[in-house]
Amino acid sequence: MKKNKYVVYWLLTGCALIFVMVLVGGITRLTHSGLSISDYKLIHGTLPPMNEQEWKEAFELYQQYPEYQKLNSHFDLEDFKDIYFWEWLHRFIGRFIGIVFIVPFLYFLITKRLDKSTTKKAIILLIMGGFQGFLGWYMVKSGLVDRPDVSHFRLAAHLTTAFLTFAYSLWVALDLIYPDKKEVNTKIRNLIRIALVGLLLQIIWGAFVAGLDAGFIHNHWPLMSEGKLMHETVYIEQQPVIKNFFEGKSGVQFVHRYLAYVVVGFILAIWFKTRKVERTPLQEKGLKILLAMVFVQFLLGVLTLIYAVPLWLGIAHQIGAFFLLATMTFTLHRFTK
Repeated sequence: MKKNKYVVYWLLTGCALIFVMVLVGGITRLTHSGLSISDYKLIHGTLPPMNEQEWKEAFELYQQYPEYQKLNSHFDLEDFKDIYFWEWLHRFIGRFIGIVFIVPFLYFLITKRLDKSTTKKAIILLIMGGFQGFLGWYMVKSGLVDRPDVSHFRLAAHLTTAFLTFAYSLWVALDLIYPDKKEVNTKIRNLIRIALVGLLLQIIWGAFVAGLDAGFIHNHWPLMSEGKLMHETVYIEQQPVIKNFFEGKSGVQFVHRYLAYVVVGFILAIWFKTRKVERTPLQEKGLKILLAMVFVQFLLGVLTLIYAVPLWLGIAHQIGAFFLLATMTFTLHRFTK
């Protein structure tokens, strides 16, 4: 750890910034601010409008697109400034993360602080970060054509890539913090891997729910409506039926609801399986936090649904997913090497 101390700090700083980025991204989505900046200027767009004339020009540009024309035609300049702030902040943090990743990477490379393996992993991280930025632009572009909303598929790709970039950054940092090899219980490791896949699927469908505003319907629990495990709209909104589970509001909410039980089930299975094997203190700590986090996240999901996605609960639920993924990544790492 001492040898790679500053590299670890760099990677963990990146993790923290990605967390902030996802947090602000969630606020941007829930406040419907994501289409307020309709042009992309990598350098010039770093600063927001600096005077009244620039604000007026930005607002006039916004007025040319579907969101203003179909949803927000009642907006005045002050309303526009409110939504502009969150999208600008989201993009600003993205640019800052790029600098935080690239500049130290070049320094560590020149000063030979990175071994061959870590260099390869860092390059992968840089590619993932660049791809994440591209997906953000690609997502926004989908909401500037006909409909005043972004594609929920592109939103899911953008969000999931952010989560994966965070998880991989954390994994590379953990490789440096805990370099010692150890015996691996392959059955438990594989079970945690399957649970991780289930969690990533749940995150994807959570993004579908957010993208389709599907959290504002069927606000009952544990059933979708009074006396119904599956609401009839789950299978009649779209044709063919399979499309309901990817593109129908009721269908994606149905999948997100019941995938939550699957994720909880996998983590409970991990907990009980590991009771029968010898565990290191770090493995034990990871498992305890993982078990606690999945129930906290489940509770947040239920409350978010019942109260029809108030801003603070929607953000808390997204943060919960982030911490659950972090804990799952840590636990898998401790059972992998």
